Amino acid sequence: MLDKEISQAVIGRLPRYFRYLGELKDNGIERISSKDLSILMKVTASQIRQDFNNFGGFGQQGYGYNVEYLHNEIGGILGLHQKHHLIIIGAGNLGQAIANYMNFERRGFIFKGIFDSNPELHGKSIREMQVQPMENLASFIQEQQIDIAVLTIPKSAAISVAEKLVQCNIKAIWNFAHVDLNLPNSIQVENVHLSDSLMKLSYNINRAENT
Repeated sequence: MLDKEISQAVIGRLPRYFRYLGELKDNGIERISSKDLSILMKVTASQIRQDFNNFGGFGQQGYGYNVEYLHNEIGGILGLHQKHHLIIIGAGNLGQAIANYMNFERRGFIFKGIFDSNPELHGKSIREMQVQPMENLASFIQEQQIDIAVLTIPKSAAISVAEKLVQCNIKAIWNFAHVDLNLPNSIQVENVHLSDSLMKLSYNINRAENT
């Protein structure tokens, strides 16, 4: 079932389904129809069914979806049944904010260390993790079996740091640096440009004001 190629658009919607289903489960809702889920999420029921059909459907005609089962299945598709060990590279404001966001642990993302090239930050404690120098990076990744590196560093340093991470056999990079990383296909990269999201918001404001 998962051998087929799934579009990135569908994959991009899975975390939102997971989040809404988690809230329904927490509220004691045991079953929901695609119609009711569509009203809640403000997407069409047809879109929901099409997305779920990529993975076998999950539901039964006229019976709806078992919320807990569907939540667990989507969590499994997203790989949330296993823990991922992360490090942060860049101990500035954004790096500290991400390190202090407790909700990641609920999803199985465990921060193990934080690194920075600024000697003045070395030894600073951020959520019981001491900021380490970049010289410790390679050995730390190997010893702690790190899966994912989070980059919260300037654009000028991101490419060279990413290349070093490739040499360290990192599996994935969550990149907040303002540059798209082009790395070997074996490295999974999620480029996050905060300014792009803000400009999209600006567009929607402008469109609303001119309609």
